[in-house]
Amino acid sequence: MEHTAMEGLGFAHFLAQVDGVGKAVLIILLLLSVASWYLIVTRALTNWLAKRRADAFLAHFWQAQALAEVAGQPADNAFAELVQAALKVQANGGEKNLAAAGGMGEYLTRTLNNAVDREAAESEHGLTVLASAGSAAPYIGLFGTVWGIYHALVQIGMSGQGTLDKVAGPVGEALIMTALGLAVAIPAVLAYNAFNRRNRVWLARLESFAHDLYVLLTVHNGQR
Repeated sequence: MEHTAMEGLGFAHFLAQVDGVGKAVLIILLLLSVASWYLIVTRALTNWLAKRRADAFLAHFWQAQALAEVAGQPADNAFAELVQAALKVQANGGEKNLAAAGGMGEYLTRTLNNAVDREAAESEHGLTVLASAGSAAPYIGLFGTVWGIYHALVQIGMSGQGTLDKVAGPVGEALIMTALGLAVAIPAVLAYNAFNRRNRVWLARLESFAHDLYVLLTVHNGQR
């Protein structure tokens, strides 16, 4: 009899018995999981492609004899965009407008800083969702567990069957919510930390290249 009763328990039985609040919790966890994995996959592919293109561009850039040789390169990465923006400043350096106020050096500095800031903002895309999933999912799962235990105990109390075997099954099923919350949170937290580290390294490289580019352009103009 005990073996037969245990066969009726499990995830399928839990889904059949869960109420509206439990279903809402499951839907929220499912949406957080789908959003997290979508961002994990897309951001990983985007970052890999950006690094590949940047490495190829930088290898060509530092082998060039003059900046004119890289002027026609497609701006398909952040480093190429920096070069395009800097060359545009060089070409428009003689214009008299607010953007060029303060001289060529200040104009170039602002342009490079703005380009780096735009890349920093772009690299943050999706991290808020990952951080929210990583921090909120365990608590959402815990809420589902608490609600499930409460719901199970109410049903057991109404049936008048308060033996251990009658309580352990529903309570164990309710703990599935906590496990699901952790299953959503752990990949999101790991991905958030990995992307954060990548962004710090990426932006450090970009800022260093912007400094090198500034020196190249200002020295070049000073020697003309």
